[in-house]
Amino acid sequence: MGSIHSYTTADGRRYRISYRKPNGQQATSRGFRTKHDAAIRLAEVEISKNRGEFVDPADSRTPLGLLGTEWLASRRADLKPSTFRSVDSAWRIHVLPKWDRRAVGGIRHSEVQAWTTGLATTHSPTTVRRAHEVLAGILDVAVRDRRIASNPARGVKLPRKIAKPRAYLTHQQVADLARESSQPELVVFLAYTGLRWGEATGLRVKHVDLRRRRVSVEENAVEVGSAIHVGTPKSHEKRQVPYPPFFADTMVGLIAGRGREELVFGDGTSHVRRPKSTTGWFNGAVTRAQSLTDQAIRDALAAGLQPPPSFPRVTPHDLRHTAASLAISAGAHVKAVQRMLGHASAVMTLDTYADLFDDDLDTVSEALGSAAAASDVHAILSAALLRANGA
Repeated sequence: MGSIHSYTTADGRRYRISYRKPNGQQATSRGFRTKHDAAIRLAEVEISKNRGEFVDPADSRTPLGLLGTEWLASRRADLKPSTFRSVDSAWRIHVLPKWDRRAVGGIRHSEVQAWTTGLATTHSPTTVRRAHEVLAGILDVAVRDRRIASNPARGVKLPRKIAKPRAYLTHQQVADLARESSQPELVVFLAYTGLRWGEATGLRVKHVDLRRRRVSVEENAVEVGSAIHVGTPKSHEKRQVPYPPFFADTMVGLIAGRGREELVFGDGTSHVRRPKSTTGWFNGAVTRAQSLTDQAIRDALAAGLQPPPSFPRVTPHDLRHTAASLAISAGAHVKAVQRMLGHASAVMTLDTYADLFDDDLDTVSEALGSAAAASDVHAILSAALLRANGA
C-alpha cells in the first residue's frame, strides 16, 4: 500500500503520494491540493495495479512518433509490399506530421475525431480510413504495452466508402476488346478466369494442367514503384482455377517450348507489367472498341435495328468482375465463383456481386411457381379467396 505526504510550496500546502509500480520500483506523484484528492489518486493506482491495468505516467509521455516508427518497422514483415507502401505513405503524409511529438497519453478521442473529419474534407474516404487505421494500430500497441489505458482512436466516426458501379463486359464485348488489343490472349484469359493481374502474369508453365484445363494460382507478381515483387496470392492460399475449353489450344501454344519455371505470358522471363492507365495498350484497346461500338449503335439506329449495348470504360481489374458476371449468368453456383475468385467466403462473393444476383429473384419465383403447380397449393388459395369473397 502506498502513502501520502504533505509538503509546503509558495502557494500553500500540497500533497504527494508514494507507491510501488508493478515492477517494484518506487514512484511518486505530487501536486494534489487536498489530502482527499491524493487519497483518491492513490486508491486508483492500487486498484489499477490489482487489475493489471496500471499505466506508468512516464510511459504515457512517450511521443507517438517514436512508437509509430517502431510499429511501421514491425509491419514490414507481415504486409505485402504493395500494402506496406500504402501504409507507409499514410504514415508519412498524414499521421506523422500531426501526431509526431504528441505524448500518447495526452491524445484525446475528440482530437482524433476532429482530425479525421478535417481530412475527409480534402481526401477520399479510403485515404481517411487508411490514415486512421495507422494511428489506431499504433495506439493499440500502446494499450497492450500499458502506456495508455484505452485507445482514443477507436470508436471514431469515419466517412463511408461509396462503392463505384462496376463495369461488366458481355461475351461479344470481350471479343471486341481482345480483337483491338496487342495481347488478346491475356485479355481473354483474365475475362474468363477472374484472376487478378498479378496472379495471371505470375503464372508459370509448371502451374498449368493441360489435361484438366486448370491453372494453380500460387504466385502474385505485384508492381510496387518500378519493381516487381513476387509473393503469394492476396489470400495467401493456393487455388485451382479452370479455363474454358475454347482456350485450350491457346494455352498449349503459349507454353510450347518453354521450361517449367518460365512464365506463361510475355517472353517467359520478364513479368508482363500492368499497362499505364491512360497511355497503355489496354486503354488504347478500350478506346478503339468503344469507337467501333458507337459506330455500330449509330448504324443500327439508322437502319431501325436493335443497337448493341454501349461499351463501358473498363480497367484490367474489371475483367475480374466480368469473369464473375459471365460465370453467374451461366448458372455457376456461388461457391464455385468464390473458389474461382479466391474469396475468403461465399458471403464475401455475395456481398461483392449482390447486383449480379438481382435477376435470380425472378428466376427463383418462377421456379417455385412451377414446382408448386403440381401440388394443391393453388387450389387451396383459390378456395380461400372464394370464402373471403363470400362465395
